[in-house]
Amino acid sequence: MKARSMKAWAGLAVCVAAVFLCMFLANRIQTDGGNIKITEGKIVLDEGNIRYKLYTPLTATETKKAPGVLLLHGYQNDHETCAAYAIELARRGAVVMAIDEYGHGATEPGMRLRGWTNHTVKVNYGLDSEEAGTFKVIGGPNRYKLLTNFSNLTFFNDHYAKGTDGSAIEDSSMGGVAAYAVLATMDNVDPERLAVSGHSMGTWASWTVSAVYAGVKTENGLDITPKATVLQCGELFTDDIYDKSPIFGNPIYFNNVLLLQAKWDEFNYFRDYENTVSDELLASPLRLSFLGTTGRAEWNKTYGSFEDGTARRMELLYTNHRLTTHHAGGLAVALDWFDNALDLPDDLPAADQTAMTKEWLVLAATLLAIFSMMPLAELLLGVPFFAEIAGPLPPASGIKPKKAWIRAAATTILIAAFTYPFMTQLGQGLLPLPEMTLFRMTIGNGFVSWYSLLIIIMILFTVFGRRKARKAGLPQTWQEAGFAGAKQPERFSWKLLGKGTLLALCMTGFMYLQVVLCEILFKLDLRFIWPFFKSFSLVRFGQFCVYFLFFEAFYVLNNSKIFAGLRTKGSYTPGFKGFMSCWLRYALVMVGGTLLVILIEYIPFFAGIGPGADLLFSPTFGGPFMSLLIVFAPQVLVFSLIGTHLYRRTGNVFTGATVIAALACWIVTGGSAML
Repeated sequence: MKARSMKAWAGLAVCVAAVFLCMFLANRIQTDGGNIKITEGKIVLDEGNIRYKLYTPLTATETKKAPGVLLLHGYQNDHETCAAYAIELARRGAVVMAIDEYGHGATEPGMRLRGWTNHTVKVNYGLDSEEAGTFKVIGGPNRYKLLTNFSNLTFFNDHYAKGTDGSAIEDSSMGGVAAYAVLATMDNVDPERLAVSGHSMGTWASWTVSAVYAGVKTENGLDITPKATVLQCGELFTDDIYDKSPIFGNPIYFNNVLLLQAKWDEFNYFRDYENTVSDELLASPLRLSFLGTTGRAEWNKTYGSFEDGTARRMELLYTNHRLTTHHAGGLAVALDWFDNALDLPDDLPAADQTAMTKEWLVLAATLLAIFSMMPLAELLLGVPFFAEIAGPLPPASGIKPKKAWIRAAATTILIAAFTYPFMTQLGQGLLPLPEMTLFRMTIGNGFVSWYSLLIIIMILFTVFGRRKARKAGLPQTWQEAGFAGAKQPERFSWKLLGKGTLLALCMTGFMYLQVVLCEILFKLDLRFIWPFFKSFSLVRFGQFCVYFLFFEAFYVLNNSKIFAGLRTKGSYTPGFKGFMSCWLRYALVMVGGTLLVILIEYIPFFAGIGPGADLLFSPTFGGPFMSLLIVFAPQVLVFSLIGTHLYRRTGNVFTGATVIAALACWIVTGGSAML
């Protein structure tokens, strides 16, 4: 027992030390070894504060002003998703401001401040038709209208920017207009060398910022028009749909626009509503008009001139939507583009990039922080109060025969796969929920919808399964389901539930402490490109408490069906060999449904046919939750590691299920989109 405790202390110390070492090194990279000053701040609005992260090269001073770049992230992301662009631009001498847009990260105003209309467009603007049904009035919850109105921009003419019911797009810059004003007036920023870049949702915000400040001059007569707009997976529009009336007394125009095009973009509006991205896309009037050419257009070629602001380029990147933000080739092209437009002070080659090293270090720290909970659990299980949580597994006589195990595993995988596309999208947009009060997390509502259906299915399977087993004379104790210990296997153990939940909260609380310390010491949270684990505001913690109830119910039942219900001989084999033997099977069942959806989505996409969800169902079931799969599947694999270890260690599912539920809910509510 003492030896186990010593190993646990050693494991805990090593994990925590490694977390802070990785974060220290990551911070050294984001500060370029001390050459960039990292600060955080807020922009005060009547509706609440917009938070930002500022990257300031030490070379940028009041007497030696530097170019300034505003970065705008995509849907479900936050300012740190822009880190690759921020770090590399700051290394080259630019002052960079990356903001949390409305409803994201630490910014207080919700996405509702963007506004919405009661109509949507199914093809690119200027090419729509009410007669063809591609411009139509829509109903449903306000969040549904908002999510289908991302293409509608503040500066469009009233046909697109205002609804017939009095609704309107209020600020499609998502706070970018206010942030640009602050950046333009900083003492160490040259107001005549400014640019904007955004990814996905941030590209519409970038269009808006560039439109609002087109031709705008300061009181001193300095022109603060953005000298470049870089779109990372952006949508193009026909010329005639812009409102020709002046904004701030100036006509709308856009200087030096670069479009980074993902070859396998899951969102159809970034493919001009075509199934695939091919050379044929270049021949469309929309693309030719953007490039300013009537001849045969080419990828990766610059048209026009930087001198008069007419430079245009479409760069084809062999990646998907989410990975565009950190694609080395795309970033290199963007850096050269900014240099041509702004004359960046430092002449570092565009291929000289360090940002991804920072991401890998932060990922390592994230995994180490998660795994640090395991030795902590071991230490707590040695405390008398928690000691009874640890118990033996149910008798091995309850193991399913091979054919029955395969049948149950396959059923679980298929149910998860074929309910995921429909229920997640239903919950995100149309499920009737009190969306402006209790259920404000858009992506969270998708999981609530999906998990709720799976909870019902699991309950039904459990009830009918127990009846069938009882008739066959098979053991059906609560211990068999992972809900009781060996002392009273016939009774559901509320004590194990309570103490197991408390142990899980101690574990996740310890990880939360590490997150807070990393944010304070290094101005970094635990993630890999996309937001994973961030400290909570009071509002977001309230959202965590609301959604956690659904996540907890799902994972308790899910762990019961998988870890307890699908035990194998490996479950009873001690040591690493036994762990790997059962974990591989558990992992397959937990992530199998997601992997099946990934195959359905991407095999035809990579084959040049189009994304599977769009082809099999409709684009309605593509987009956000399809692109989320590449983030979600690895999470589930990590969850399966946690669940396997804790089930083998305790003999019940409560602690493992609660830890997984807390982590999953934390990821959803910590920084992602909130209404």
